[in-house]
Amino acid sequence: MAPMKATRGARRLSPSCRNGSNDDSGSLEVWFADGRKSVRFYWDNLVSRRLSGNTLTREQAIEKATALARVEMDKLNPE
Repeated sequence: MAPMKATRGARRLSPSCRNGSNDDSGSLEVWFADGRKSVRFYWDNLVSRRLSGNTLTREQAIEKATALARVEMDKLNPE
């Protein structure tokens, strides 16, 4: 997945913490150019390894990270 970039480089959605060549788990991180702490969405496609309540499936993590990035980008570029 290619990073999403807003105008003026305000926000970025990037995949991170991949588990080597294994695409069964990882995280997506939404970064904020204004200095706020980034938000990570952890995912694991193997149910038996989802020990944390905030671990999602890959599809859920992509949806939530993309939604957050879009909301933040819309704040910068209201139409």
